Amino acid sequence: MPSFFPSWPLSRGGVVAPDERLPWGTTGVMGVQHLVAMSGSTILGPLLMGFDPNLAILFSGIGTLVFFLLTGGRVPSYLGSSFSFIAVVIAVTGYAGSGANPNIGPALGGIIACGALYAAIGVLVMFTGSGWIERLMPPAVTGAVGASIGLNLAPVAVRGIEGTGPHLLVALGTLLATALIAVYAPLRIRRVSILVGIAAGYFIYLLLGNGFGLLPPISFVEISAAPWLGLPQFHTPTFETGAMLLIAPVAFILVAENLGHIKAIGAMTGRNLDPYVGRGFLGDGIATMISGAGGGTGVTTYVENMGVMAVTRVYSTLIFVVAAVAAIALGFSPKFGALLRTIPGPVLGGLAVVVFGLIASAMIRLWVDNRVDFSDPRNLLTVGVALVMGAGNFSVTIGGFSIAGIGTATIAAIGLYQLLGIGRREPVGVVSGLSETETRPPH
Repeated sequence: MPSFFPSWPLSRGGVVAPDERLPWGTTGVMGVQHLVAMSGSTILGPLLMGFDPNLAILFSGIGTLVFFLLTGGRVPSYLGSSFSFIAVVIAVTGYAGSGANPNIGPALGGIIACGALYAAIGVLVMFTGSGWIERLMPPAVTGAVGASIGLNLAPVAVRGIEGTGPHLLVALGTLLATALIAVYAPLRIRRVSILVGIAAGYFIYLLLGNGFGLLPPISFVEISAAPWLGLPQFHTPTFETGAMLLIAPVAFILVAENLGHIKAIGAMTGRNLDPYVGRGFLGDGIATMISGAGGGTGVTTYVENMGVMAVTRVYSTLIFVVAAVAAIALGFSPKFGALLRTIPGPVLGGLAVVVFGLIASAMIRLWVDNRVDFSDPRNLLTVGVALVMGAGNFSVTIGGFSIAGIGTATIAAIGLYQLLGIGRREPVGVVSGLSETETRPPH
């Protein structure tokens, strides 16, 4: 009978499999590299929602260990802050876009509800397989919902860059620096383009604010006063039905995202990871619930870490244990958290334009990669209706409950696609309008 965890023998080849390992010193270095790769987005996500980035780092580490345990150490992946929560959290809390979010409680309750739904889907998949998810949410649907999230957030990004001349200069400078790094820098630097973009924007703000006095200067008093080690300030969730109904459907986005990531990792490693899809969903769902219970963001698997694996060809799951432990250590450093809180608003605004735009444009890549047929009215109408509802933030109020743009776009995309498929004849070997041999997992 096979053991729950692999034995991780020392690798002797150029490619390190998930159930193998490198020498311990090299494993430590690789773990830190993965921590750096995910840190930019995991820090930026909570900042855009007014959450504590220190807690997000801490719970990303805890969540990764939960995922590692639930998948038996066989799926190499890191869980970081999910951008899919940003729009619904802002809608629930009315967050103004800068500083700490004063109304975090209902959002945390919604994140826990989302994690519970996500975990329940994971348990169902463990018993039934993932085929029904792929039929319910094919690339045309998941792409439409994902693009709707990016477009729904566009007004938030625009508000972040609007301001005086120096404010706009910092925001656009951050945006341009991030874009140039992502396109022209060496591959290793491109993997951490958001992190380098934050540093570039921070430098520009220091020059204009602390140097020339054109902007309010950054204060480093809090950093000086903060201890190196200490307990972070946790937050208590509150459970409001409206908030939970709005945030919980994000679980379907996470399901589609995680499914694509696990399939992509399986293709990269040459391993059949389908038996671990349900366990991966369950692990991610439990990790999201734990994070929400303490004040952190919802979490998801990270494509940045997949990129590092693709470059290094090192897939050992022990590397992610090292990265997780290092993240937990940073979460218990108040000085690190104080440093993150000094990141200026216009820097975050410039990054928001990049990130929210990428959320939308990445869905176009998903459609292209999966060869979605837009000459088919079923796909065209599904995508078009969902985009308008998401971008226009179409809201529906039923009794005392309200469903905003992301929720209505998700319901419309799933419901309309299935409705328009009633009575249609698909050619043999074709599922949801795509050839099974042509269908590729989203990245």
